[in-house]
This record gives sequence, structure tokens and C-alpha cells, in this order.
Amino acid sequence: MGLRVDASLLAGPNLPVAVAIPAHNEADWIARCLEALDHQLDGVGYDVVLLVNNSTDATAAIARGLKPALSFALDVVEHHFPSKQQTAGQARRLAMELAANKLPPNGVLLSTDADGQVAPDWLAANLAHIRRGADAVAGRALLDPADAAAIPAILHEDDARECAYGALLDEIDHLLDPDPADPWPRHTEHSGASICVTLGAYRRAGGVPPLAVGEDRAFFAALRRADARIRHAPDVCVTVSGRIDGRAVGGMADTIRRRLVAPDAFLDDALEPAANRVRRARLRAEVRRLFQGQGDAPSWLSRALGCDAASLDAALRQGTFGVAWEIIEGMAAGLAPVRVPVADLADETRKARRVVASLRGNHAAWLTVQGTAPDRGVIVPPAHAASEMFRMAG
Repeated sequence: MGLRVDASLLAGPNLPVAVAIPAHNEADWIARCLEALDHQLDGVGYDVVLLVNNSTDATAAIARGLKPALSFALDVVEHHFPSKQQTAGQARRLAMELAANKLPPNGVLLSTDADGQVAPDWLAANLAHIRRGADAVAGRALLDPADAAAIPAILHEDDARECAYGALLDEIDHLLDPDPADPWPRHTEHSGASICVTLGAYRRAGGVPPLAVGEDRAFFAALRRADARIRHAPDVCVTVSGRIDGRAVGGMADTIRRRLVAPDAFLDDALEPAANRVRRARLRAEVRRLFQGQGDAPSWLSRALGCDAASLDAALRQGTFGVAWEIIEGMAAGLAPVRVPVADLADETRKARRVVASLRGNHAAWLTVQGTAPDRGVIVPPAHAASEMFRMAG
């Protein structure tokens, strides 16, 4: 196929693999989806479960017609949800559960969308990250070029500005509260188009939440609560349709359709003002240190969080850091969510750039003082540097 792939992606022990695909009226896309899965460069065998739910078209028939030509074992399951349960979350939850049941304890479970075309190295790249120690891998969803060309340029420009701001906030997280399992560079997507998780982590997280909207984000949040090592891998990609007649309310198609009518008043609710992100990352790093048993809580921490010491101590006794931090975020007045008006994006972007530039400089200086090479890990900059970030982002 003309694609050159790093041989290291294919190295390592074979892992049992199953792929789950929920599909609702995807007759136009399902052949391309399955053929892309059939062209994987990883030589391991794998099972694919296609859950065709509440469909009125030929999705199931097309998939069954392709079975003899496919190199993997395809299980086409037709299922009808009652109308109140027919949601993207319910469909993905059942599809992944059916696929998970095919796996032994050391298995790896993946999921993609029926309108997606995984890259030829999708499986190999996902498994490479699992072999390196990740419990879960979040891949990137890229718009089909032909569909993207039909979307007005202004929407692409708005999205690019929002994504650039999100990347700056994520770099603030990376520099103030580094995650060894998720080094830089990385991305911030949690798309159902590309999910990979070990069976053990999947079970610990409780499976996919059966939500009407945002089941993919909610699943990664559940993994985070279980302290799963999550890799946001830039090299794991799936091409998805950029249609505006999407099947799921609240999905990508719904967002495109809504923004064609009128621009949103606020950025994505996962984004926040730069000063708030500095505060959140700084406090999370301090709480993480305490949770890991590295010293006592400083006197200023309860005041900064806006909660009493007893409540903080109770949260720190939770079984996982993810649960502890979720409790603290929920009760800390200083960490209440704050959304960013679209009108403020340019100003917040300038603030975030100043913060990142200063953090990068302090981080490089700190590494030099410690004698630590950048490729050996990231050290949190001194506390006074973080305090300066509050001033710069304010």
C-alpha cells in the first residue's frame, strides 16, 4: 500500500485482540470501515464484532456479504434497543461488552466507528503503546478530506483556533503536572472512533457508560478514576466522515450542523481560562504528591482549594488518585468549572502562550540545575515559577 511503518510497532509479544463497532444505518460506510480493518499491517489475528442496532438499511447484509473475503473473524450481531435506550452509549457499551467476552484476561479491546476508516498501522500503533505500558490509548479522529472540503472555511478556522488553545492548556498541564504515561507530544481527544484498552482496565472502569451523549469522554473519565495509564497517541489515527446528518445527538455531525446555523457562544466545556488551568494543574500536582505519600499537606493547600483539612484528608484516603482528585475537584470552590466565551478566545490564547513560554524556560533551567536530561522524564518546575504563572495568566 506504499506506507512505510516503523518496524518497532510490529515487535513484541502477540496479544489477543477484539474490535467492537457499533453501527446504525451505515450501509454507505460499513464496507470501507471493514476493508480498512482488513488492511492492517500487524500480523496478529483478531476478532471483530459489528453490532448493527435498530437499523432499517442494508448494513448487516453488506457486512455479511464481505465476510468470506475478510482476513479476520467477523461476528455480525443485530440488536433492537427499545426507543428510550437507543443511544450511542448503549450501542457502544453492548458492542464492546460482546467483543470483550471473546478475550482472555490478557486481551486488548478496541473500538471504532462504522463511518471510520482506520489507518493501516492503527492496530500496530495501538498495540505498540500497550506493550510500552499503557492501559488505554486514545487515538485521533481526522475528517475525510472530501467531506472536510464541503465544510465552510470559517468553521475550520474557528475549530483550529479552539484546538490550538486546547493544546496550550494541555501543555500547561504537561509542564506543571506531568504524566509519565502520557509524554509530550500528545493530543486531547477522547473519540469513540479510536479507543484501545486492556481488558483488565476496561473491567476496572466498569465498561462504557450508557449515556445518550459523550459516552467516549465518559469512558476515558472512568479509566482516569481507576488510575489507568492513558496514552493520547498522535500516531494513532482514524479517518471519519464529516457528514452533517450524523446518527448520534451531540456527536461530531451534530456539532458541525449546529455551527453551520450559528456560532457557539462558548468554547468546548473541557476548556477554561488560562489562569484557571494554571491553578488546577498546580493544585493537582500538589494533591498527587500527597496521595503518593510524599510529605505532609502544606498549610496553604486547604485555603487554596477552598475546603477544610478534614475533607481533604478524607479524599486522600480513597483507593485511587483519580477518585481522590474527582472528589476534591467537586468540593473545592476554587476549582469550579468556568467556561470561556468565544469572544475571549484571542485574549485567553495570548495569556496561555505567555504562560507556556515562561514554563518552558523555567522547566529547561530546572532540568539543567538537576542535571536531568529531558528524555529521562519531566520535573515539575519550582513553586515560585508556578506562582509567577498565576500572575501572567491573570
